[in-house]
Amino acid sequence: MESLMVEIAKTIWWILVIGVLGLGIRVYGKVMAEQWRVRRKLTMQGVKGPPPSLFGGNVPEMQKIQSQTKHYSGDNIIAHDYTSSLFPYLDHWRKQYGRVYTYSTGVKQHLYMNHPELVKELNQANTLNLGKVSYVTKRLKSILGRGVITSNGPHWAHQRRIIAPEFFLDKVKVMVGLVVESAMPMLSKWEEQVKRGEGETACDVRVDEDLRAVSADVISRACFGSSFAKGKEIFSKLRCLQKAITHNNILFSLNGFTDVLFGTKKHGNGKIEELEKHVESLIWETVKERERECVGDNKKDLMQLILEGAMSSCDGSLEDKTQSYKNFVVDNCKSIYFAGHETSAVAVSWCLMLLALNPSWQTRIRDEVFRFCKNGIPDADSLSNLKTVTMVIQETLRLYPPAAFVSREALADTKLGSLVVPKGVCIWTLIPTLHRDPEIWGADANEFKPERFSEGVSKACKHPQSFVPFGLGTRLCLGKNFGMMELKVLVSLIVSRFSFTLSPTYQHSPVFRMLVEPQHGVVIRVLRQ
Repeated sequence: MESLMVEIAKTIWWILVIGVLGLGIRVYGKVMAEQWRVRRKLTMQGVKGPPPSLFGGNVPEMQKIQSQTKHYSGDNIIAHDYTSSLFPYLDHWRKQYGRVYTYSTGVKQHLYMNHPELVKELNQANTLNLGKVSYVTKRLKSILGRGVITSNGPHWAHQRRIIAPEFFLDKVKVMVGLVVESAMPMLSKWEEQVKRGEGETACDVRVDEDLRAVSADVISRACFGSSFAKGKEIFSKLRCLQKAITHNNILFSLNGFTDVLFGTKKHGNGKIEELEKHVESLIWETVKERERECVGDNKKDLMQLILEGAMSSCDGSLEDKTQSYKNFVVDNCKSIYFAGHETSAVAVSWCLMLLALNPSWQTRIRDEVFRFCKNGIPDADSLSNLKTVTMVIQETLRLYPPAAFVSREALADTKLGSLVVPKGVCIWTLIPTLHRDPEIWGADANEFKPERFSEGVSKACKHPQSFVPFGLGTRLCLGKNFGMMELKVLVSLIVSRFSFTLSPTYQHSPVFRMLVEPQHGVVIRVLRQ
């Protein structure tokens, strides 16, 4: 009798296993059939691409190309096309199939789109049917949440209406003095380092970490009414999260069987979940403290606007409202904390690296700053006169844009020019490749020539819509005005006080960690003016 029960249990077990496998294969087969249908729609419109394998799509080929790619080890830093090292498969297929092609990562079909006319169409597409890539936003949820950067549709539009006005030009101009104030301790620190050189004419300074601290202080005070010292642990944990998440390939790893059955999971391990909970707890503590401070305060900063927006967006039961309120606030704070300071710090780091290699442009900036800014300190009125500073920053953002991609997912069949992009297709525009295309920028596309922007972006290249360091279209970076102001102020302050060259210890190695940043930091040899 006992043996019979065991046999029955085994039989039931195998029926369940076979049933689950059968269901999984059926679901996966249906998804794969849809991907082949989507691919066929694209190929019928003349879009070619590498043939995918049955289960892995083009991921095995991507991994093979990546493994065969050699790391950069040359002296011509500026001309280094780092995309061929970071994303060699995209570069390989572009040379084979042109500026528009399709490829697969298992159950996801992608469209590489670096043709200037199609980029223009993407820029002009005023629709909610082009959203952020869903599987990537899920993988980045721990660091960005479902805030204004990653959300789609009406939820995104609602958040944008709340946050965007805080970054309008009139508001940004008021913050110039705040940036100057935040930068002064860093400048004093560097001056002390030079003085301690004991007879040496210059000293080496690693600038990227100091710039992160300054940028974090700026975003904390400008948007959340607190200093970097108060939010230091938040920024530290966000940086740890950033490194942990990007340890694996978050963009183009295999989307396969488990993703279909269980959804896209966060890449990493328990460490990511632990860091995420810690960050959210720290932010929520800051929020509650800010709520107490704001009682009877008529002056509204971004934090207060987010709190009010969260209240208006919540519905349902009291418990649901409380959780929805908390999620709305924490997610948007995470997005702004990360994007608001990390991108600026990386951009200024690359700018100083390029200026260290081009001392003549340091002189031109210095002359301009002292001509228009009292004591070399920019203010809201003088900032618009700093044309040389603007040109240098624009050229930096062309050669080394912190954001590597403009990415969109077609949430419905969407027409871009003569091309119909099927629902579910992920669109990728590789910004550095677009910014270094000789057919767009000329034969000197890989050279540092800020003068190309002397008459503005519209005259800088053949297709002005191909300059997209802040993204494009309806999803253009909300902090563009704020970011440009901060970059101008920081570059002006640094160059007016120091002259510098690139330190012999500097190792040029751009790396992709959600942003394209210097893997080993930027080390410059500083001389006090």
